[in-house]
Amino acid sequence: MQFALPPRRNPHTSSYARSPRLSLQRRKQLKAAAILGLALVTIFFLLTYLSSSSAASISVSTGTSSVVIVTVLDRARFSDDYVQKIIKNREDYASRHGYINFFASVSDYDAALDNAPRSWAIVPAIRHAMASHPRAAYFFHLDPHALIMNPSKSLESHVLEKNRLQSLMLKETPVVPPDSIIKTFSHLKPDDVDLIMSTDSEDLNPGSLLLRQGEFARFFLDLWFEPLYRKYNFQKAEMHALDHIIQWHPTVLARLALVPQRIMNAYSKDSSTASVDGTYKDGDLIIRFFGCDSDPKRNCEKEMDPYYNLWAKKLKSG
Repeated sequence: MQFALPPRRNPHTSSYARSPRLSLQRRKQLKAAAILGLALVTIFFLLTYLSSSSAASISVSTGTSSVVIVTVLDRARFSDDYVQKIIKNREDYASRHGYINFFASVSDYDAALDNAPRSWAIVPAIRHAMASHPRAAYFFHLDPHALIMNPSKSLESHVLEKNRLQSLMLKETPVVPPDSIIKTFSHLKPDDVDLIMSTDSEDLNPGSLLLRQGEFARFFLDLWFEPLYRKYNFQKAEMHALDHIIQWHPTVLARLALVPQRIMNAYSKDSSTASVDGTYKDGDLIIRFFGCDSDPKRNCEKEMDPYYNLWAKKLKSG
């Protein structure tokens, strides 16, 4: 390896003779500059510290929670009454268990979607929630066409507690049913899990998922929202993109736990793609009216009303 050498001084060129007085003056200038620089650095540090302290106090004052519930609402497509029922259902559940709600609107992410199907909005919404609540441990995305029917069950006791999750995890199970050659890992431990969801009879379904805060979560969301996937024109948009990612990216598969569908994603009787034993039964945590917004023969508001009334009746009875 060669290194550049400074040009040699010509011995026949006389050096500039600096007077002792000029040298003393130069030293004074350097000393003054050093003092000024130190003062500026100190001021910058103090301003930064005060700013960060202020930001921290704001974060604390808004509260922290182990779980943030993320719901993305398409207010342009549904009545205000329907939206308010969804909000009331989520707020009741959050207040019972000390969780925080993060309500987003699909229209908030129109620019980010860049003409992709609006169902993709769940990805930047979860990312937005993570940025807004950096101290939360988990983010629970729940589709707006769903109700929490058994609010006494916390996510910790129902899914997240280590022994409970160990008992629920489906191992050596096809990632994309019914016969994907890619299967969940048999050796996966609860401590390794960052992503929890279920499948229906056809696909992984992100309408109800739990994602743990951390580097993996940010990597996963960035990968999922890759422009190539959004522009690929998958038949089921973000769902089929997720099928692809989980099957062909072992880094993601190694952090995934699949649980039985009824644990956190039970379908209503009108949703035709429920897995075996995936249809809602009394006592289940959640009922989802999957597909009610895409089937012209169905009506989300009419399907939800009897279950909402049942939930409200239970709420009044204590």
